[in-house]
Amino acid sequence: MSEPVRIAASWYDGHSARRHEGALHWDGGDSFVLDDGYGGRESIALNDLRAIDRQRDATVYSRTSMADFRLTLPKDLPAGFARNLPSSGNYGAWIDRHGLLKMSAVFAVVSAAAVALFLTAPEWLGPRIPESWERRMGDAMVGDFGGRVCHSQFGDEALAKLVAKVDPAREKVRVGVANIDMINAVALPGGHVLIFDGLIQQAESPEEIAGVLAHEIGHVRERHVMTAMLRQFGLSILASGFNSGFAEGAFGIATLGYSRDAEREADDYARARMRVADISPLGAAGFFDRMSRQYGDGEDQPAMTGWIATHPASGERARAYRDSAGRNAYPPVLSEQEFGALKTMCEEDENVEEFEFF
Repeated sequence: MSEPVRIAASWYDGHSARRHEGALHWDGGDSFVLDDGYGGRESIALNDLRAIDRQRDATVYSRTSMADFRLTLPKDLPAGFARNLPSSGNYGAWIDRHGLLKMSAVFAVVSAAAVALFLTAPEWLGPRIPESWERRMGDAMVGDFGGRVCHSQFGDEALAKLVAKVDPAREKVRVGVANIDMINAVALPGGHVLIFDGLIQQAESPEEIAGVLAHEIGHVRERHVMTAMLRQFGLSILASGFNSGFAEGAFGIATLGYSRDAEREADDYARARMRVADISPLGAAGFFDRMSRQYGDGEDQPAMTGWIATHPASGERARAYRDSAGRNAYPPVLSEQEFGALKTMCEEDENVEEFEFF
C-alpha cells in the first residue's frame, strides 16, 4: 500500500481564533485528513472544500459545511493531489466555465442590447403613458413652481386671451409665466406650459410670444413631453419623481430636450394653429431672425443656454414661419395694453418669488 500524500497546511477550525499548523493527508479515498501532529485529526470530505482566495504562494479554502473554516495550502501541489481540490476561479464561475473571450463577447452583446433598449424605450413608451398619470405627475411637478409663477389681474386676463386664441381646445393647456430671467419656455407633463419672464421681456410683439406658445403647445398635443423626460432623466423618474431641490429641478426642465424631428413637428403644429387662429407668423419669424443674429445659427452650435439652444437653427425656423405667412394683414392677437400687462405681470406681483442662479 502506497504512503499517503502529505502536504504542509495551516488552518482555522471555525470555532476559535487559534491558528493550527500541521499536514493534510490523502490516501486515495474520498476524504482528506488534517493532522496537527499532536494527535488531533479531522476528516474532511473532498467535496466539502471550496476555493475562496488565491494568494501569491498559496490558496485558501473554506468548507461548505462550516463557513468560518479556513485552510491554507501551498500553491504548488502534486498533480494527483491537486486534481482532488476545487479549482480557484480567475474571474467568476460563468467566465471560468465558458472562457474569458466567449463571455466577453456575450457581455458586449448584452450591454449593446441594454443601451439600445434604453435609447429607444422613450420613443415608444412616452406616448403610451396614460394621460391621467401624466397629468398627476405634471400637477406634482409644477404646482406654483415654488411660488415663482407670476399673477396680476390684467396680466392673467391677457394670458388667458392669448391661450384661448392659440389653443381653443375644450381641455385647456395650463400656461403660466415663471419669474425667471431666461429666454425660455417649456412644456411639462400633464398639459402644463411655462413661459419664462426673460422671453416675454425680450419679445417685441405678442405675436412672438404666440409663436413660442403655439410651439410648446404642439409638444403637449403631440405627446412629446414624456418621451423627452424619459430620455433625459431616465426611466427612474417615474418611480422616484422630482426629489431634488428647486434649483436643480428648474435647470432640468429648462434644458428639456426633444429630438429634431419632434421640434419640427411642434413647429408644424404651431404654424397650422396660427393659420387657423388668424395669428400672424411674421412675429415669430422676426423673433427667430433676431435670435439668429444675436446667438448664431449653426446647426450644431449650442448658441445659448435655454430654449433656443435645444431647437433647430433659428434662421431655418424664421424662413419657415415667413413662408407660411401667405398674406401681410392680420389682426393683432393682443392689444398694446394687454401686451403691456404681460410684460409687467411679474413686476406687479408683490408675492412672487425670485429665482436665483447659483
